Amino acid sequence: MSDPSLDADLGSVVGAEIRRLRDAAGLSTRELAAAAGMSQPFLSQIERGASAPSMASVYRLARALGVRPGDLLPAVGVDEVDVVRAGEGRRIPVAERDDAALGRALLLRESSALEVVEYAFGPEEYIAEWFESPGESGLYLVSGRLEVDVLGAGTYALDPGDFIRFPAGARDRWRLVGEERVVALFVTSVPRPR
Repeated sequence: MSDPSLDADLGSVVGAEIRRLRDAAGLSTRELAAAAGMSQPFLSQIERGASAPSMASVYRLARALGVRPGDLLPAVGVDEVDVVRAGEGRRIPVAERDDAALGRALLLRESSALEVVEYAFGPEEYIAEWFESPGESGLYLVSGRLEVDVLGAGTYALDPGDFIRFPAGARDRWRLVGEERVVALFVTSVPRPR
C-alpha cells in the first residue's frame, strides 16, 4: 500500500510536469491519452494531481511525450554523487491498483542515463503489469523466486543471484513463484531525447 500524502505530493508534481510538456507539444489531453494507451479522464486526474501514476504509466507517458521517464519525476538531488539510504527513496506503485507492489526509486534524475528502482513485494501485492522500458534494461534478483515473461521471447525462471537483460522496447511482466517475498533491482538505460 502506498502513503496517500506521498502519492498526493508526487502526483501533483508529476501532473504539473506532464501538463507543461503536453502544452509545449501542442497536444490535447485526448491525443496524449491515446498515444500513451490510457483513458483521457485518467490522464486528466494525473495532470490535476488527483492520482499519482504508476511506473508503467510514467513510462508510457514519457514515450508519448518524447522525453525520458525521469524527466516527469521530481529530481532526487542536484549533487554529482547520489546516496540513497535504506528506507529513503520515493515509493512508486507498479500499477494503478490499491494492491500494487511499490518500487523504491533509487536513481531517477534528469541528468542520469540510468534509472534504478528496487522492488520488494510478496504474494499479496500485484506485480503482473506489462512494462516497456525505453532503453536496455536488467533485473537482478536479490531474494525470492520470480518468473519473467518477455513478450515474444519466452518465460524465464529466476532464483536469487540471477540476472536477466532485455533490449530497449521489450515488454515484460513478472510473476512471483512461491510464497517468499521477492527483492529485485531493476536498472534501465534512458535514451536522451533528441
